[in-house]
Amino acid sequence: MAAARETIPVLDLGSARRADGSFNPEFIEELRDATHRVGFFQVIGYGGAPGQAKGLLTTIRRFFDLPLEERMKLDNRLSPHFRGYTRMGTEVTQGRADAREQIDYSPDREPVKDYPPEQPYWLLQGHNLWPDESMPELKEAAMAWAALMSKVGAELMRAIAVSLEQPETYFEEPFRDTPAWMGKLVHYVGGVVEAAGDQGVGSHADYGFVTLLLQDEVGGLEVLPPGASAWVPVEPIPEALVVNLGEMLEVATEGYLAATIHRVKAPPPGVDRYSVPFFWSPRLDAVIDPVPLPAELKAQARGISDNPSNPMLPSFGLNMLKGRMRAHPDVTERHYPELSPDLEPRTG
Repeated sequence: MAAARETIPVLDLGSARRADGSFNPEFIEELRDATHRVGFFQVIGYGGAPGQAKGLLTTIRRFFDLPLEERMKLDNRLSPHFRGYTRMGTEVTQGRADAREQIDYSPDREPVKDYPPEQPYWLLQGHNLWPDESMPELKEAAMAWAALMSKVGAELMRAIAVSLEQPETYFEEPFRDTPAWMGKLVHYVGGVVEAAGDQGVGSHADYGFVTLLLQDEVGGLEVLPPGASAWVPVEPIPEALVVNLGEMLEVATEGYLAATIHRVKAPPPGVDRYSVPFFWSPRLDAVIDPVPLPAELKAQARGISDNPSNPMLPSFGLNMLKGRMRAHPDVTERHYPELSPDLEPRTG
């Protein structure tokens, strides 16, 4: 565990700013190292209410204990916006089923009915699906957590901007007014999805900006830092947030910041794991320009670790839509049979 803690830094967000409101240079230096060298770190001191994190995990557990027919009332195949309940083993990563079930949710807004053909990402905007009758407290707890994570995400983006020697407001415009964050409430179970094997979630990089993950004590999250040849476990710290960077920041900094590959190993048979990933993301129509890095940082940029079969796009909305379509092919086929996962019209 000591080696893993050394590889995955732990930062105290409560010490991020000095008394005069400016960022603490020591915190910025720690953050710069974590985001460049590893792309993953853990955060404590982020300001949650006493018991909020533990209470949320308990509430999530109670939802997934509901009968399947209750959970299926939120079936994400009913949602053209990729919201709601995903059955065990039906989300796909790297073409293989994941051993998890989950609820996906985002800001609840009116769907966009008319949009230009080159902006299909507007179909992601819409309403959430919640168990309002059987368990109304789930929505309340999840949305309160989203509000907290939005504040944490915004503060981390300010600190990242300063670590890149930019004004702390540098990244704020793309997030202004209508950020398109996404939250998940996730339950992993080992040994019940034969096609998944030991894959809780297959290896991947996140496609947004900053991911904030609350995980329980079971563990299973592993990362492959830049240049590493072996997977490193992210050991659970009670109520801490695991933070990693997404592809949008890697693209914007030409690889100075790392969108690190990670995966989740399924727990042993009969063991349950619960987690709450939150993706702090800008407006759907945001296009991210390159960050004007100072020469010292630019010289350390690794370049973009692009995958020809999964290209990174400067448009956040297109990047997000591509990711959602690949992860939920059944939803895509039901609601958007005319689109292929590469966002091109289907032929034939």
